[in-house]
Formats: sequence, structure tokens, C-alpha cells
Amino acid sequence: MASAALHLTALTCEYKTNPLGLDVARPRLGWQLAPSDPAARGLRQSAYQVRVCRDAAAQSVLWDSGRVPSDQSMHVAYAGPALLSRQRCYWQVRVWDAAGAESAWSEMAWWEMGLLAPTDWQAQWIAPGFDEDLSDSTPAPLLRGEFMVAGEVQSARVYVSAHGLYQLELNGRLVSDDLFTPGWTTYKHRLHYQTYDVTNLLHSGANALAATLGDGWWRGFFAWNEGRQFYGQHLALLAQLVITYADGRVEVTGTNGGWRSATGPIRRSDIYHGETYDARLERPGWSSPGYDVADWFGVRVEDYGFGLLVAPLGPPVRRIETVTPIGQFTTPAGELVVDLGQNLVGWVRLRVRGEAGAAVTLRFAEVLDQAGNFYVTNLRSAKQTDTYLLKGGGEEVFEPHFTFHGFRYVHVTGYPGALALDDLTGVVVHSDMPPTGEFECSAPLLNQLQHNIQWGQKGNFVDVPTDCPQRDERLGWTGDAQVFSRTAAFNFNVAGFFTKWLRDVAADQYPDGRIPFVVPDILREGGSTGWGDAAVVVPWTLYLCYGDKRLLAEQYPSMLRWVEFGRSQLNAAGVWAGGFHFGDWLAVPPPDPNLPYPVTDLPIISTSFLGYSLALTLKTAEVLGYADEAAKLAGWLEALKTAYRHEFLTPNGRLSPSTQTAYVMALYFDLLPEALRAQAGDRLVEDIAKRDNHMLTGFLGSSYLPHVLSDTGHLDTAYALLNQQTYPSWLYPVLKGATTIWERWDGIKPDGSFQDWNMNSFNHYAYGAVGDWMYQVVAGLRLDPADPGYHHLIFKPQPGGGLTYARAELQTLYGRAAGGWQQLDGGLIVNVTIPPNTTATLYLPAARVDAVTEAGHPLTGAREDAAAGVVVFQLGSGDYTFTIESPAEAD
Repeated sequence: MASAALHLTALTCEYKTNPLGLDVARPRLGWQLAPSDPAARGLRQSAYQVRVCRDAAAQSVLWDSGRVPSDQSMHVAYAGPALLSRQRCYWQVRVWDAAGAESAWSEMAWWEMGLLAPTDWQAQWIAPGFDEDLSDSTPAPLLRGEFMVAGEVQSARVYVSAHGLYQLELNGRLVSDDLFTPGWTTYKHRLHYQTYDVTNLLHSGANALAATLGDGWWRGFFAWNEGRQFYGQHLALLAQLVITYADGRVEVTGTNGGWRSATGPIRRSDIYHGETYDARLERPGWSSPGYDVADWFGVRVEDYGFGLLVAPLGPPVRRIETVTPIGQFTTPAGELVVDLGQNLVGWVRLRVRGEAGAAVTLRFAEVLDQAGNFYVTNLRSAKQTDTYLLKGGGEEVFEPHFTFHGFRYVHVTGYPGALALDDLTGVVVHSDMPPTGEFECSAPLLNQLQHNIQWGQKGNFVDVPTDCPQRDERLGWTGDAQVFSRTAAFNFNVAGFFTKWLRDVAADQYPDGRIPFVVPDILREGGSTGWGDAAVVVPWTLYLCYGDKRLLAEQYPSMLRWVEFGRSQLNAAGVWAGGFHFGDWLAVPPPDPNLPYPVTDLPIISTSFLGYSLALTLKTAEVLGYADEAAKLAGWLEALKTAYRHEFLTPNGRLSPSTQTAYVMALYFDLLPEALRAQAGDRLVEDIAKRDNHMLTGFLGSSYLPHVLSDTGHLDTAYALLNQQTYPSWLYPVLKGATTIWERWDGIKPDGSFQDWNMNSFNHYAYGAVGDWMYQVVAGLRLDPADPGYHHLIFKPQPGGGLTYARAELQTLYGRAAGGWQQLDGGLIVNVTIPPNTTATLYLPAARVDAVTEAGHPLTGAREDAAAGVVVFQLGSGDYTFTIESPAEAD
């Protein structure tokens, strides 16, 4: 009999809710347990049963797992008959708790398969039939075709892709709010197609399917050499519409040689440079049936094939939120500038009235210069400019279609009449990742730092993890992703986002095992440590955060090839001393280049990272049960550690070079003998102290530095660095007014001048990797690597740094986890929330068990760890409040 005390929520398939257009052969299912009584504790699943049906009424069962004794509630793989293209599967689950009580069946969820084989495609690739000037951005092509609907429609799906970007319309309406489709992948290996439900957009009789194409990543400007057409010269569209009628008939139509092409109001559109839109050239009704195409051109049918088409694994890019300007002003140079108050990525929505032909130009910048003028020098060749030419006759609203900008300030010229603040609205776009994490503490500056970290992630997670969103770059730099991936997984659910990107990492990997500097690989260079290690670090991070073992198995060959490449680069001494490497990128430069200054040389960085990747690849092999591979990797790792110690460790235990980054890597990557770890931690702290509590680390060293300090017993130094307000520090940009993370520690120098204009982004997430430490150490919210995906949590708050409270929460795959502490009357209040079907180990900063109560009651079952100064307690799911008496009260 079903228990009323237990119900099931948040049913997902491949991290998505009711996904349309999957091409995963064995989709994985997940659910969350929810007690009817919010005060319930210790809720645990003991068994589950999944049933997958052909119909929503569950009359025709496709697969029934039967009762499976297991607490698994994520990544339960479908194990029924092979799935077919376009097949819809309905599924539900019921579970039993630890006492054997049975839940009711969940609500019915579903997934639907996409087109699984090239032979499923009956539509044709088509390209515009008119000539284009390919030397520069050209007017965006319009493509359209008509078809008939004869009968009552039961369902309709359109499957669509493009060379370039597309916006698809059916009968005058956009089929989706997705942006920049089909997305950016390594197009030579993988090209996404999207699936949309268009049932409600069809009507009896004549219908029209139409698309606007943009250059996008396919043939737009790319990187700093102003090159174009990296993937191809010509744009193309592929759209297949499948209509299922109520009487069972299935009709397939789509792009073919009968379509027509023309240009319209988008005269120029480029990701870097912006968009020019002439509203006088709009074609009213062009995407509706019956439109006169007498002056349109035909199309070319192209034989591009269908073998590279795959369904998306990650979320689409969408408009996520809007930002209202906080003010406008005239600069000393006489420019009218609007301030959004937040450095963001997207564009502005323009509202305007005026005469036909009037041109409003919008230029975008992140910062103002020392004099308060609009500053775009750091954009290099990127123009970041939108121009709108009015059609006249009333209020007009404009948003660009195939571009995005990184900006806080908007320079407006040509606006007819007086500009009001509500005439511009900031539109924030990024990959539609569910927000999952929150961090807050008693220090406003640290809260602003967390804000900046999250906005840096928003602005740079636009289908790929880019370095920056504003200049002529915006590339998927692997090193940035590597250092930030753990913080990223706190702030947002990035499982699908990174899974998609890792497929491209593996696809773009060179035959010798090198990983490109950027993915997708448009620079055609690779092999740098710290950057190539993303192929190992990111999948391992996703496994820890989401328990995704299948992802590890899929990425393991790429991981192994990278470490094998690293071993091929070892010299006779067994260390990696050759090749190009970025090193500890943007580490603090010497104040006086004529004086000696500590530099972490490349061989110790390269060898250290190879050791780290070997260790993680070894752990991966163990998780996957590859015993022989694990044994081989263990041997390689030990040999590397031996060579490392011989080459870089002096007889008295000092590293050479003896830099902050060298010690951080040696400790975090576990390259030192155990007996020397404490000494190394002390030397690191000595170096920080003699620099008045400042770090000298760059992209690589900074991400691990606070963890190393707290792990080696130097929590106070870690907090001192976190709270440091002068350059170089995490809070220095905050005090300079930053609303995102900067590329450089001193993008704006103490005297107000700028760093090197050629590389000075003010939205660059790498240094935001410190957010991981804030979640894990300050608030104490951690996972257990032995039971990943937060199936077993660890709460270990470590108060300090003058903070009086801190809290964090995380929407895990099992539900909401939260932890926080607050100082009160010399004692401490600790609040903890543990999701259903998980357990936790709590480490409370108290010397004795009798100093701790829970909801006013003495603890039972706790133990004291006198050496660590903590009380350890095992918890089941539920909400808990612990009170730790002050030492005086406890005595």
C-alpha cells in the first residue's frame, strides 16, 4: 500500500525535464524524494521501480525494471528495447523507504527521441540562391517555403540545423526562444540540430516555414587576426518537418529546391562587431503563407550530408533576465552614455520613435577611462556596435539577432529627441543553466565578490566556456575552464553544459594526444599544461559533483591520451621541460623589472600538472574498474613523483624554484613526501607573510592557494588573503567598482590608469575560482569523493577572518543542501539541511561533545576529535540546528 508520507518530485532524463529530441541510446533517469512532513528526518530510499510506457495512460509497458533493491535515484539507465527515431517514452517511478513503506507512482514524465540515423533525414541542405560579397559581413539571408496541411494534426516536430546561425519561424511566429542556434561545436566533427514541438503553430491549408541566417561562428570574424570564414564560406539551412495526423498518417516536408531566398532588414551581423538593422527593409508577412515571392531568388541544394548531426547535450542560450539602467550622463568628451550599473553580456532593447531613415547607433563598453570617457581600446578590433535605422510611423522596438556584447556602458548617438532611461533595457543572455548555489556572509565585500563571480560565469558561459565576452576573442580557453569548473558547479548546474563541451574537447584532440589551447579549436595550437589538463580535471570534477560515471567512461580515452602525450614529453631526467606552456598565466609581475623576482619556471609547472592528471586518471580507472589500467597509471605516477623530487626538491626540503605557485602545486597535487608537507606549508606562509599577506600567483596557482593553506593548518592566512583589499587581491577589483571578475589583478591600476590595453578584459572568470573555497571552507559545504554527487555530504564550517556568519546552499541532484553558522554570545549556531536520500558527516568546531546541543538536546552518537578540535556527528536527511557553547560556558 502506498505511503502518504512519501512522494516523488523533480523527475529528470539526462539532466533535463521532459527532453525533446534526445539521441542518447540509453537515457538515464533521476528523481527526488520529498517527505510530506517537512520536519521528517532520515528519509532514505531502499528500493525503486521504474516503468517506461508507450502511452501516457501506462497501458502499454515498454520496460519495467521491477523492484530493484537500491538507494540509487540518479543516473538510472533505461534498459528496455532499443529506442527508435522520434519515439516518445512515458515513464514514472515508485520507491520504498528504509522501513519498507511504498510511495505512490510518481506523475508521468516523458522523453522523446530525435533523429538517430543519417537516413532519417529527408529534407535537403539549401543555401541562398543569390551572390554574396564574401569579403565582409553581408545582409542576412531569408529563406522560406510553403506546404499544405490536410487533416487534423496530432503532433508536429521540426528538426533544424544550419551552417551559421538560424532563427526559424512558422506561420509568422518564432518556433523557439533559443538563441544562437544551432550553437557552437567543433563543426568539422559535430553539428547540433534542434528539435521543436510546433503542433500548435500549424493550421489547415497553406503554411509557411521560414528562417533568417546569420554568419555566427561559421563564417564570421574570428580571433584577433580579423580572419573570417573559419568553417566555411556559405551559409545553409536544414529543416525537416514531420507531421503526424490524427488518422495515423505521417507526412515529411522541409527544405528543398523549391524554397526561395532574399535579403531583409539585417544588413550586417557579426558576433564581434554587432548588427546593422534597417527597419525600412522589413518584409511584413514574409514568414507567413501567401507572401508574394516574385522578386525572390531560388536556392541552391547542397550535398553536405547528415553524418555529423547530433542532438544537443547542453542547455540552449536564452534571454535570462533584464537590467534597468541606473543613470545617463554626458562624458567630458561630449558623449551621451547610459550606465546599466552591471557589467553584463547580451545587448540592449531599444525603444524609439522618429522619422524613417533616422539612425540610432549603440556602442558598448565595460568601463570608463580615467577622465570619465567611454573606453573601448581594450576591445581591440571588436566594434561592439549596433545600428538601427527607423522605418517611421510610431514606436519601434529593436533587439539584435546574431550578436552579443560585453558591457556596462552604452554610448548612444542619433537618438531622436530626449533619451529616457526606460528607452534602453539591458538584456542578459547566457546558457540556460539552472542556478544551484548561493553564498552569503557578514562581509559585504565578500558578498560582492560572490556576485562578481556569478556574473562572470553568466557572461562567459554562452554555449562554450569563453575567456571573455567583449573583445575579438571570446574563445573556449581550456585553462580557464579547468581552474573554474568546481566553482562553476556550485553556482549553476553545469552538467549538460560541460558534457557538451567535453565532447568537443575529445573531438578536437590531436592525434598525438595534445589538447588544443581553445575548444572549439580555431587557433590550431595545443599542448600546454594547465590548459590541456582540462581534459582530465573537468570530467573528474563533473563526476564528483554529479556522480556521472558514464561521462567518466566516455571521456576516459581522451584523459588517457593526454597523460600519454605528457609522458612522451619527459626528458631523460623524467620531467616535462620542453614545449610551449602558458605557465602560471598573469602571475603578479615584478614591481621593478631590474630587481630579482621569484618566477615559477615552466618545467616545475608542467611536471606538477602531469602528476595531477596522472593521479586523477588513475582514480578514474579505479572508479571504472579498469584494474590493469590503474596499475599502469600508478606506476607512471610514482615514477613521475620520484623524478619530480629529484629535480625540484633540495636536500633540505626546499623547492627550487621556491615560489608560492611551486609550493601550492606540490601540496595540492600531492607530490611531496608526507614528512615534508608541513614544512612546505610553513614556507608558503612565510613567503605570503613577507609580502604583507599578498599572493603572487596567477591563473593556475590562485585557484588552489586557499585550499592548500586551510588544508595545511593555515586557515588564518587563507582568510587574510581573502580579506586583503590592496593589490594583488580578490577584493582589490571590488573596491575599484568591479561587478564581474577581471582578467588581471590590476586591470585598473591603483592610480586609475589601465593595464595593457591589448589584454585587459573586465569580465574574465578564472580568478573567480576562489568561490569554490568560500562554499567549501567558509560555509563548510562539501562533497565526499568516496560517495560523489552529494550522495554523502560533508559539513565542515571553519569560521574565521572576522566574519560573524556565513551560509551556503546548493541544489543537488537529491534536493536542497544548506549549511551556515553564526556567532552568538561567544558561541556558535550551526544550521544544516540534508536532502532526502542522502547522509552527511558534520564536523563542528568544538572541543567537547558536551559543549554541543541540537534543538536544545544533548548530542548522542557523536565523537570528539581532540587533535582537530572538532566534534564529528553522522546525520540523515532533515533540518538541524546545533548550538555550540562558548568555551567559558562549556567549562
